[in-house]
Amino acid sequence: MIADRLKNYTSLVAFSHTIFAMPFAASAVVLAHAESHQPLTLFRALALVICMVSARTAAMAFNRYADRDVDAANPRTRSRDIPAGRVAPREALLLTVASSAVFLLAAFSLGSWPGLLAWPVLAILLGYSLAKRFTWAAHLWLGVALALAPGGAWIAMGAAPNLGIVALMVGVVTWLFGFDVLYSLQDEHFDRAAGLHSVPARFGTKGALWLSGLAHVVTVVAFALTGAFLHRGALFYAATIGAALLLVWEHWIVGAGDLSRINKAFFDLNAWISAGFFLLVLGDEMLRRRV
Repeated sequence: MIADRLKNYTSLVAFSHTIFAMPFAASAVVLAHAESHQPLTLFRALALVICMVSARTAAMAFNRYADRDVDAANPRTRSRDIPAGRVAPREALLLTVASSAVFLLAAFSLGSWPGLLAWPVLAILLGYSLAKRFTWAAHLWLGVALALAPGGAWIAMGAAPNLGIVALMVGVVTWLFGFDVLYSLQDEHFDRAAGLHSVPARFGTKGALWLSGLAHVVTVVAFALTGAFLHRGALFYAATIGAALLLVWEHWIVGAGDLSRINKAFFDLNAWISAGFFLLVLGDEMLRRRV
């Protein structure tokens, strides 16, 4: 019984998708370590991981709670845990509260600034779930929410804010915006009929594809600028080139017009982008320390 409940809760928050957010935050830790020269202790590493996982869990649980009526009406999402009855709405809300509390406590354990900044960060994370009720820029809001992870990791590592971390955050914002717009193409007609706001519902398929492509051009430029501002090495630029190639592949898949392949573009390719970026950033830092 307990195992079944845990399985339902991890399904509710799509725990496996943590791979989207975690690698960029981990990349920021690696880059900040070089800037701050602050030791990455086991306690600090665990606190950072707890912050990232608990913040995302709170955001996803609240999203499923806030969208329960929309998910029940949409044929694509009515099998999700709350509409399907596997998780009660009050359970999702309780999970939101508990995860939020864990996030705030973990943030304060990293220092006064991370603790104080955790409150507005949490407000942004939870506020996203209401954004598509009133603005097509909800995709951008989600991008900002995800980009707060590397930004928060940078500050928690004691590194001073600079153009390098700003560029990385811009890259994450536009990366998320671009692929979330592609993913939302599946719900273009439903969103428009239901009065929900999204880029496809507002600008149509062609407009959504154009805006997504433009956003991903900015992503690649921002990653390259991150390397320039932080004086990174060849492997960092290899990470940027790899991300660019995978984004081109993603747009080719969706541009072919077969929306059934969006899930592959959304889940597989973007997981490769974030995980591959981190591994190459880590390799770049290891080479720098050997020289």
